Amino acid sequence: MNIPVWFEIGALVVLVLILIGDLLLAKFRPHIPSTKESTLWVVFYVALALIFAGLLYLFAGGQYAGEFLTGWALEYSLSIDNLFVFVLIMAQFAVPRRLQQMVLMVGIIIALVLRGIFILLGVAIIENFSPVFYIFGAFLIWTAIKQAMPEGDHDEEVKRENFIVRLLRRRIDISDEYDGNKLRTVVDGKKIWTPMLIVFVAIGVTDLMFAIDSIPAIFSITHNSFLVFTANIFALMGLRQLYFLLGDLLDKLRYLHYGIAVILGFIGIKLVLHAMHVNELPFINGGHHIDWAPDIPIWLSLTVIVVAMVGATAASLIASSREKRAEKASISE
Repeated sequence: MNIPVWFEIGALVVLVLILIGDLLLAKFRPHIPSTKESTLWVVFYVALALIFAGLLYLFAGGQYAGEFLTGWALEYSLSIDNLFVFVLIMAQFAVPRRLQQMVLMVGIIIALVLRGIFILLGVAIIENFSPVFYIFGAFLIWTAIKQAMPEGDHDEEVKRENFIVRLLRRRIDISDEYDGNKLRTVVDGKKIWTPMLIVFVAIGVTDLMFAIDSIPAIFSITHNSFLVFTANIFALMGLRQLYFLLGDLLDKLRYLHYGIAVILGFIGIKLVLHAMHVNELPFINGGHHIDWAPDIPIWLSLTVIVVAMVGATAASLIASSREKRAEKASISE
């Protein structure tokens, strides 16, 4: 049973319309969303993803629905890591809080375009060169090890962005002040760019780096380009509201990078096992498939993703709560 073409076209049209509406809302109504508003939007997008999975189950079967759900959970988990870098970028360029919605929305659009390109490239490579799974798997295991290292990787990413930003500043005139959410402004009768441009460039560079990490990961779940792309859309759509919902809580999620490291390491091993299962390299097992290499089931992948994220979040909040109690106790003494 395949996914009907009419379903794919209809779903993409609806999702594009939702994204356009969200973009227009961020552009024409810049404001700082309340906790209640952010919560309602996050719940809406999560419910939308679950409804989409239900429709997939109804029209295409449980296999596709399971692959979408697992892929969405994976991409959503990895996308949360973006938020830490977004916080650093917003602080570094002193983006007014009421304009941050627009910045995040543009960042999401850039991410979707970049990921769409990576998905098309990934599908083409997989169809013509199956050993790429060895490369994907090794890359994700290496990324997992980096994630598990002491914190500071996010600062390194911002430093890479700074190089591009410095290059941009040398090439074009950029004002010192923001002019609402405009990209161009007038200073002393001359039209020049606002700092919003370099913020968009910094967000775009970040999205590019995260796309390189996340796209190989989701190919361990499904090779269906429609499911890969829609899982990315649903994961990114609620990211803007999640940024405001979590707010200062991001600083407390000190162990989240360990959860992401576990997920990336698991997915990397899964890809290597899959590569062994479909092996075609002549210097490995004589070019024959390695029958004992298991294909990890979808339900196990979903379980590992959920347990890793919930465990890392819970451990972070418990540690933070203990620190607060210890501080209160020391003050009272």
